[in-house]
Amino acid sequence: MAQGSTQPTPLMPHATATWLVDNTGLSFEQIAEFCGLHILEVQAMADDLAGSKYTGRDPVHAGELNQAEIDKGQADESYSLVMQKAPVEVTRTKGPRYTPVSKRQDKPDGIAWVLRNHPEVSDAQISKLIGTTRNTIGAIRERSHWNIQNIQPKDPVTLGLCSQRELDAVVAKAAKRAGVVEEDAAETVVTDGRSDREKLIEELHAERAANVKAAAQAAQEAEAAAWLEAKRDAEEASEAAPVDPESPFTAEAPAVAPEPEAAPADEGTEEESAKPE
Repeated sequence: MAQGSTQPTPLMPHATATWLVDNTGLSFEQIAEFCGLHILEVQAMADDLAGSKYTGRDPVHAGELNQAEIDKGQADESYSLVMQKAPVEVTRTKGPRYTPVSKRQDKPDGIAWVLRNHPEVSDAQISKLIGTTRNTIGAIRERSHWNIQNIQPKDPVTLGLCSQRELDAVVAKAAKRAGVVEEDAAETVVTDGRSDREKLIEELHAERAANVKAAAQAAQEAEAAAWLEAKRDAEEASEAAPVDPESPFTAEAPAVAPEPEAAPADEGTEEESAKPE
């Protein structure tokens, strides 16, 4: 009596098993197989020993079984019940975004911050951004909220009620609609289909590359400064070093050539020059 792997289980298996135990003569094996439970769980429900008490759910009313299928099972204990109608998957309807219970008390503070810093944002946008109702927004705006004395405006991004990209997109859209910014100067929010995690990883990689580049440039500058300092020290040391006279590299003063002596005058020439004409 093996259940087909393609057959789905009821929408509420434990509640359905409780109803079948209380209202039919099906065996525990049949109920456990149909509901996808262990036979001991079904037996504990029958003996009222289960840790949790479940309110029975009628699978016939839900369309998952019919009376003819139940009769077949009651007549033959080896018969495997067949699901008549697969349960419809429950999907979340449109409405305010879900906020964890631990952060719901911070919603009024985030609403007050948006109302104070971005009055151009509509109530519908605030409701969708933070996940609240228009009545709450109106009560905080009119200061008629029951806890208005304890409400302190705080950035919803810091409180974890929304992301910075979502807030920027709402503010830009509201400002453009209200005419706060020029048409050509309005900030355009581009959505490239990437998740916030992927964008954050990309930003971290870019920041890391910038840090590596800055560190390499700083190392080069430090190396150049050290080289210049060493060169300057070497020049100062060479200037302050004493000169060794025996060193072959000692520069000798240039020799001064002696002035030539005047030649003695010829006596005969002087006498001839002294004779009168």
